[in-house]
Amino acid sequence: MSDKDRAIQNEQLETEGSGAEGIISGCKLFDEFRAKIIASLPKDLPKDEFGKQLFERIYGAPIEDFVSGAGNDRS
Repeated sequence: MSDKDRAIQNEQLETEGSGAEGIISGCKLFDEFRAKIIASLPKDLPKDEFGKQLFERIYGAPIEDFVSGAGNDRS
């Protein structure tokens, strides 16, 4: 974890006030990690493959699993 990541986490932990501030902090944190994922992807990917790989790295499963409902058999 980088110092920047720690700074964002500390800012989030220190934030007190409205729920909106917490949402804003969460969005900033998500944007930061999304940027890191994008930076780790190959630069020459076609647009559709880029989107698939980005989705899978963020959500942990291929988009097809979400569309088909695979893995939603929690009873």
